[in-house]
Amino acid sequence: MGLDDKIKHGAEEAAGKVKEGVGKATDNERLEAEGHADQAKANVKQAGDDVKDAFKS
Repeated sequence: MGLDDKIKHGAEEAAGKVKEGVGKATDNERLEAEGHADQAKANVKQAGDDVKDAFKS
């Protein structure tokens, strides 16, 4: 997996954390849940990157 994808997936995870934090701070459960879901999606993508990297080695 390219460095571009790893950076993009890391940024997606960070954005999800921010969204979740804003949701908690504003007591917005929907925004908090969206942030949590965004983080989960980014983590799955990162895990896929790690598997692909393992097979390249």
